[in-house]
Amino acid sequence: MARLTGTRPVAARRWGSAAAFLLLLFTVQAAQKADFSGDSTAATINHSLTLLQRLQELLQSGNGSDSVLRVRSAASDEPKVFHTHQLLLSLQSEVFESLLRNQSVVTLYEPPETAVLFEKFIRYLYCGGVSILLHQAIPMHQLASKYRVWGLQRGVAEYMRTHLASESSQGHVVGWYHYAVRVGDAALQESCLQFLAWNLSAVLGSAEWGSVSVELLLLLLERSDLVLHSELELYTAVEGWLSRRQPEAPVAERVLRAIRYPMIAPSQLFRLQAQSAALARHRGAVQDLLFQAFQFHAASPLHFAKYFDVNCSMFLPRNYLAPSWGSQWVITNPARDDRSTSFQTQLGPSSHDAGKRVTWNVLFSPRWLPVSLRPVYSDSVAGAIQPVRIEDGRPRLVITPAMSSPDFAGVSFQKTVLVGVRQQGRVLVKHAYSFHQSSDEAADFLAHADLQKRTSEYLIDNSLHLHIIIKPVYHSLIKVKK
Repeated sequence: MARLTGTRPVAARRWGSAAAFLLLLFTVQAAQKADFSGDSTAATINHSLTLLQRLQELLQSGNGSDSVLRVRSAASDEPKVFHTHQLLLSLQSEVFESLLRNQSVVTLYEPPETAVLFEKFIRYLYCGGVSILLHQAIPMHQLASKYRVWGLQRGVAEYMRTHLASESSQGHVVGWYHYAVRVGDAALQESCLQFLAWNLSAVLGSAEWGSVSVELLLLLLERSDLVLHSELELYTAVEGWLSRRQPEAPVAERVLRAIRYPMIAPSQLFRLQAQSAALARHRGAVQDLLFQAFQFHAASPLHFAKYFDVNCSMFLPRNYLAPSWGSQWVITNPARDDRSTSFQTQLGPSSHDAGKRVTWNVLFSPRWLPVSLRPVYSDSVAGAIQPVRIEDGRPRLVITPAMSSPDFAGVSFQKTVLVGVRQQGRVLVKHAYSFHQSSDEAADFLAHADLQKRTSEYLIDNSLHLHIIIKPVYHSLIKVKK
């Protein structure tokens, strides 16, 4: 808590204009809630906007002020002085209610980043509204938390959750994540983490990648839902992070061991061994993983699974955007009619399967109806069918293999569908739907999307942007005794 100082207690308060305006506010609200008993001549006269304007003018003029806030900051020798009204501040903040109970002048000490926003903060206490920019979100949230203005605190947190995709020169999501961890905002923390995972390629090439903490980096590396071009892209970014941050050896080795080396082609692994400074420095810590990766690529997956446990994250692909893992599909006018497409993927990440392909058929239907909503014959009128509104249906996406093969033994396929949206001028991943081989479709695919509206947030220029990813998952067989 910042240091606070004040003057001697004030025996009597001058409520002045503040009390008058508040009395008017309460009178207007009571009139609006009155029971007019269905009288058709009843009407509500609402001058609340005028009242808010008068309250703002009251803050600016200081008329009827009964308290003074002096805000000091290390960035300035002169304090900022606000002539305020105790009643208005106390209604919004229990901290101000306590501070101003026995003193009329209070000195507040604020760091530069919150001091510069203090006028906005006070204006919110008078008018109930404030406009902020990306770089102002954290300091405004700090002010709201410090003075226990809970409505503003919740509002700023919601602003942060809904502006993760906004474009900024230095990036902001990583900083917001670290702040959410410090203040214990689990909802904001998870929102930031999910955004970073689903849009990692955009983050890897940005200025904020270097500000990622060790804890956040390790959390990201644990996830299988990272969306990026390839595991090699991730390794290159991690090596750059290690070069900039220069962590201690145990930390660097832990980070390097979180890379999924079997997902990198042998030719690329050879190049990394020859050219990577990070591998040269910490080769001993990852030598076993590199050797296992080469074994994985050299042997048949069925044979490899007899000797090694493949039911672990090291052998599970992430959401790779490279062509061998899936295909992008842009559906124009998705509310119009059914569509279909097909594409091929590599059977698995092992080089042993490099020449083997699986063909996939995809069906998209914009208005699939569950059984409960499908039309049925009515008994009241012979031959009549119950009307069904188009909007009762929901989009459906079905993905099935066009072939079966003995090569599929020991392999199942996880299907992931990414939905891209345009936010703040950028195309980013908004949703990721995953389902396994046992199901041909995601049960909740775009369940709440309104594709009938051209202004739908799920559409880009009236098109639905999907990226379908097929992730082969190996299963351990009966192991051979060594």
